[in-house]
Amino acid sequence: MLSVIGAALIWSTSYTATKVALADVPPLTINALRFALAAVLMFAIAAVSGALHRPRPSDIGRMALGGLLGTTLYFSMENVGVDLATASDAALLVASYPAVTMLLEILIYRVRASWIRFLGVGLAIFGVYLIIGQSPPAGETRLMGDLILVATGFVWAFYNFVTRDMGQSYPTITVVFYQTVAGAVACVPLALLEVRSWEVPAASSISMIAYLGVFCSVAAFLLYAHGLKELDASSAVNLLNLVPLFGVATAFVVLREPVGVGQLVGGLVVIVGVVLGLRSPAKREEVSAKTTELNEDLKSPEAASENARDREVKG
Repeated sequence: MLSVIGAALIWSTSYTATKVALADVPPLTINALRFALAAVLMFAIAAVSGALHRPRPSDIGRMALGGLLGTTLYFSMENVGVDLATASDAALLVASYPAVTMLLEILIYRVRASWIRFLGVGLAIFGVYLIIGQSPPAGETRLMGDLILVATGFVWAFYNFVTRDMGQSYPTITVVFYQTVAGAVACVPLALLEVRSWEVPAASSISMIAYLGVFCSVAAFLLYAHGLKELDASSAVNLLNLVPLFGVATAFVVLREPVGVGQLVGGLVVIVGVVLGLRSPAKREEVSAKTTELNEDLKSPEAASENARDREVKG
């Protein structure tokens, strides 16, 4: 439990770390630097653990697509959203992403859903409305940033759809490594679009980018994986609802960002909606099956990385 809480704490600080780095490093450049570092660390972990397998040609495209969605597009949009809005908004809105995934599963895959699950999704959507509608004034770009952060949840859902069965064919760390490499490579041309904004970064920005790469992109995954050895998946996922709480607290203490009561209420409503969705009968069966599969596969910390990545509320 402490390991999962530790992972949640690290992920919750990613929004504030990104906001600090944005002071003199453009958002797409932060993404490229962060995941270049993460790819090197993932390579070392995969090599040491013996998980550096070569994927089949038929699977390379899916891994690359997963990297483009889950690394390049997702974090590029998140960084831009944080730049335009606030770290607090990002921490609160990201809590709705599981509900977005549930909604798209119902609409696209015709997943059977109980009335409790529908109620949970509806509450989460209402919570998002409260967060955006009750945001304290913080510049003309805040609404645009919040909308981008909401759209990022849809990108994350499609990343989950592309990736979720890849772990059946390869060690999870293998999938995450190749996705991270593909995503990092795709970040380079986007970062070059910002070349005119490049300047020598301050030490604080360099340290925050290193923190994002080492801790938020690698260490937190390993902590989460370690926690899954003793916790069932549903308990671990529910513990990640601490991320918005930690994220808002970090943004308030470090950045002094204003947070309205309406936003906090909206964040609470989102969390209640997500918990209801996860606790529906259909979802419990899915979580139970997934937990059984994880208990068979989680022989090493890195084997849980994909499950952790699917729930990252990290930036």
